[in-house]
Amino acid sequence: MAWPVLLAIVGAFTLALGSALQERDAVRAPGAQVARVGFLWHLLRRPRWLLGTLAVGAGACLHLMALSGAPLTIIQPIGVTGLVFAIVLSALFNRQRVLISQVIAGITVMVGLIGVLWAFPHGAETPVMPLRDALTLTGVTLAVGMTVYLTARRMPSGARAIALALAGGAALGATSGLARVITSNALADWTTVLGWPSLLAVVLAVFGGLLMQNAYRTGHFAAAYATLLITDPVVGVAIGALLLGEGAPETLPAQVGAFAFAVVAIAGTVFLARTRHRNPEAKGARTQTGTARTRTR
Repeated sequence: MAWPVLLAIVGAFTLALGSALQERDAVRAPGAQVARVGFLWHLLRRPRWLLGTLAVGAGACLHLMALSGAPLTIIQPIGVTGLVFAIVLSALFNRQRVLISQVIAGITVMVGLIGVLWAFPHGAETPVMPLRDALTLTGVTLAVGMTVYLTARRMPSGARAIALALAGGAALGATSGLARVITSNALADWTTVLGWPSLLAVVLAVFGGLLMQNAYRTGHFAAAYATLLITDPVVGVAIGALLLGEGAPETLPAQVGAFAFAVVAIAGTVFLARTRHRNPEAKGARTQTGTARTRTR
């Protein structure tokens, strides 16, 4: 049991490190506050962003390896500790103090997310998703995400960070749901990897990446990363419950508990979004800081 726990801790740190590295270039990239697809092409030419992307991929692989050796109820809570790692790393990279209030808010989000995940059952059977359901899932996710993408520029920076991360996390959560079906079926027949679900997963992954990089671009990295950590697994659990037959909390205490923990996680995320402790290079961050100082005087 020791090695899966160690892998989960290293994976959480690596994922947080990679995301914090990505934020550095996402904030500095040229373009509007909500950048277009070409924004990703610019990032692909940045060594630091590529290094961050490799770290994110490595962290995800370590998390999956940890899950192969220990129950989800042990590994998933450890993975969520990445939020505190992300808050500290982002502050260090931006040469800012680590605020105790941010750490407390991060822990609040972690507790809420762990509670929500524990409330849902986790099936062990090989998942099956008909192509029609996969197309519906992809279409709905893209439609909701595009609506957020097109309206996000009218939102304040904190709300924009959460909205984009919600849509991006949902897209990546749907990608995870499809990937789980693909990899499970590939164990029996590897040719299934070449089917339509794989193409849909790639489309959702790229779209989710675009939304998440725009969320990081707001300068509210902690809030965006917290929202991603909440949305991705919750969407995955919802897909399992609604499309893969894994079920949902059945007893009233479990349902009430899931709702209460969700409220706790949302409250912590909103606090992180409202803080003025932003990346100073984000668009509008210097203006807000100057305004805050003027009011203080």
